[in-house]
Amino acid sequence: MRGDKILVQERHRRAAAAIAQLLLPRVLKIDGIFALSIGGESGSGKSEMAVAIGEALGKHEINSLVIQQDDYFVYPPRTNAAKRREDIDRVGVSEVRLALLDDHVQAILNGAKTIEKPLVVYQDNRIVQETMPLDGVDVVIVEGTYTTLLKNVHSRIFIDRTYRQTRNARLKRNREPFDPFLERVLEIEHKIISTHKCLADIIITETFTVVTQSPRRELCDPPTDHKHLSKEVITGNKPHRL
Repeated sequence: MRGDKILVQERHRRAAAAIAQLLLPRVLKIDGIFALSIGGESGSGKSEMAVAIGEALGKHEINSLVIQQDDYFVYPPRTNAAKRREDIDRVGVSEVRLALLDDHVQAILNGAKTIEKPLVVYQDNRIVQETMPLDGVDVVIVEGTYTTLLKNVHSRIFIDRTYRQTRNARLKRNREPFDPFLERVLEIEHKIISTHKCLADIIITETFTVVTQSPRRELCDPPTDHKHLSKEVITGNKPHRL
C-alpha cells in the first residue's frame, strides 16, 4: 500500500533471522517460488516482519517479494472506514478480496512473469492497478490480517499479539487516530483472527520469540471462515495435511 509507514526494529530482525534459518532448507528444496504468509492482528508487526524476513533471506542470496493484503480491500481506506460506521457487521474477511489474492499467489507459483494487482494509494483514498514484475523472485511473502487463510502458500507465520498489546504500535504508524469505534472494530477482528493461530506452522510470540507447531485445523475453535483455506498445508514438495 503506497503511503504506509513501516518501522523495522531490532526485535523484528532477530525473529526474522530465526525464521530464515527455519525456512532455508524448505526454500532451497522447492523447484520454483516459495510462498509464505504472515498473519496477525492490526499493529502486530506483519509489515515489519515481511521486510525483515526479506532482508534476512537476502543475506543468503534469496530474493523476495512482499505483497500486502491491504491492497486487496474492496474499498479504499477512508471509504471502507465509513462503510464500517454505517454497519459494523461488515467488519471481517468479506472486506478483502482474499480469493483474488490467493489467485495471484497461485499465478506466481505457476510461473507468471508479472501480475496485475490492485494498489491502494492511502493519501488519495483510491485503488489503482499496478504491474508487478516477478523476474528473479525466489520467495513471495504475503502479509495481512487474514492471510493465514490463504491456501496457496507453503508456510504460514502467525504473530501472536492482540490489538490491546499493539495499541502503541498502531498509534506510531498514525494510520488512524485513537477512536472508541476503532477499538470495537479491532475487538471484532480479534475474535476472528485469534482462531487462525492453530493453522500456522511458525508462531512469533508477544516477545518476538519464534516457535514452530504442527498446524491443526480441527483445533480451531470457534469455527471461522475457512472457505479460502486448503485442507492441506504445503511443506516442501509434498502437502502436509492439517
